[in-house]
Amino acid sequence: MTDAECTAFLQWALPRLRMRWAGFRKVRGQVCKRLSRRISTLGLKNLEDYRAHLTAHPDEWDHLDSCCRITISRFYRDRGLFDYLTVTLVPDLARETHGAEGELQVWSAGCASGEEPYSLALLWQLAAGTHFPEVRLVVEATEADSSLLERARDGIYPASSLKDLPEDWAREGFEPADGRFRLRDRFRTDVRFSNQDIRRQMPEGPFGLILCRNLVFTYYEESLQVALLERMMARLKTRGALVLGAHERLPEGSGLLEQVHPALPVFRRPTKGAAPVSLSD
Repeated sequence: MTDAECTAFLQWALPRLRMRWAGFRKVRGQVCKRLSRRISTLGLKNLEDYRAHLTAHPDEWDHLDSCCRITISRFYRDRGLFDYLTVTLVPDLARETHGAEGELQVWSAGCASGEEPYSLALLWQLAAGTHFPEVRLVVEATEADSSLLERARDGIYPASSLKDLPEDWAREGFEPADGRFRLRDRFRTDVRFSNQDIRRQMPEGPFGLILCRNLVFTYYEESLQVALLERMMARLKTRGALVLGAHERLPEGSGLLEQVHPALPVFRRPTKGAAPVSLSD
């Protein structure tokens, strides 16, 4: 399978899965390798045979969908964003939570192997949360790939996954484990994992903070982005925050959210009285 052949196939197949080729252009190699393995497993010769197989076996589209899950992740990914979460956004949300229900609920959507939700636990326990002893930060982490969730629950990572973490956090947060690093138990307690595909199921919330980075607004077509954003906003508290990936933008029609940092994809409802976002009006 050549790169050109795989590209042509993805440009044909992705719209049928309500996905965007633009989101896959730079990471297509991961998907192409999976496709090559799948074609070999099925005993087929090439992508043309696989197209015919998709036509004859509609259930195969579900397997193709699973081949298109991008699994690039690491702790504290996008350092500037996580610095802002640590120093400004999470303390602001905790301050608004303080004296109320006493629990700041966070949703990490598409959590892969757990690096993002565990990064939140680390930043809370080692930095932001030290100023709010009466507030508990609880993270709901969802992921469609059950094999990634198994790795997340194991909590054991190669050194490369920790390279962006502050060095003192890495030392305090992890212990050596046969050449890799195991997250200490104290940082796992308030992180809960669920096997959910965001297109079909979401946790109930409501959440003070939702991180949906490098998933919906990168890989899915805009009409699906709009529908999923509406469902996410129904789960976001008044003045809650939504965080996107570094190169993502909200779809047209989401004007009831305001970007609260000029260089970072962090959005909040502008007033306490703002109504839930409706993109279909």
